[in-house]
Amino acid sequence: MAGLFDEQADLYLDARPNYPSEWYSMLAARTLHHHLAWDAGTGNGQAAIGVAEHYEHVIGTDVSEAQLKHAIPHPRVKYLNTSLSISNDELLASIGGENSVDLVTVAQAVHWFDLPKFYSLVTRVLRKPGGVLAVWGYNDIAVSPTFDPVMKRFHDTTLPFWNPNIQYIFDGYRTLPFPFESVGLGSEGQPLALDIPKKLSFEGFLGMLRSWSAVVTAKNQGVDLLSQMVVKEFESAWGGSNLVRSVAYKAFMLAGKVKL
Repeated sequence: MAGLFDEQADLYLDARPNYPSEWYSMLAARTLHHHLAWDAGTGNGQAAIGVAEHYEHVIGTDVSEAQLKHAIPHPRVKYLNTSLSISNDELLASIGGENSVDLVTVAQAVHWFDLPKFYSLVTRVLRKPGGVLAVWGYNDIAVSPTFDPVMKRFHDTTLPFWNPNIQYIFDGYRTLPFPFESVGLGSEGQPLALDIPKKLSFEGFLGMLRSWSAVVTAKNQGVDLLSQMVVKEFESAWGGSNLVRSVAYKAFMLAGKVKL
């Protein structure tokens, strides 16, 4: 899936919401040790640097070189570009080996993964007992009663251009396979609902939409989903291009440990 995000990597960096620091605290409280963490599908490293506030060493991996070029430096984070062809054994060795990782995180990315392969690797790499896997994502943004229906209509126009894997995001990870024992932060079929509050400018909102893989895919096929008319409709519903709004990204999380 690397190619889907390469050309909008700079937009993606600016558009993503910041995950609340409390999330990392509550995950850290559920691992017995805090030596090594792995952020898979790290992208620009946003989750990796959050994890690094609680763990001595963090490995951030991604198949996209373009995303990693925008990765946020941190003294406790090491970024690795991993090819799609890398074997589980090779990836395992690059992270730290069997039974070595205290926390594995995947932010807004696990739905792109080969899940059986990834879960097999997680089962091997997590420390037992005490290691935790946490995956999370977000699928909507709540702005105002006036704006939200406009957003819904736009979202419907994007549906033909999404990769099928995105269905897991659309349903809030409720159908995502997750064969791990719950640690109290969601479980298979019952993800934990969370909000991500953010102060967002209108330009920032448009940047988020332009970073969507469906919008990029449509544009590459000659379809401009964000036409001038659509942007004007959004601007009117937003309340003007200069208004900064308090919004909430609607998020969800699943966290668990290896079943012994």
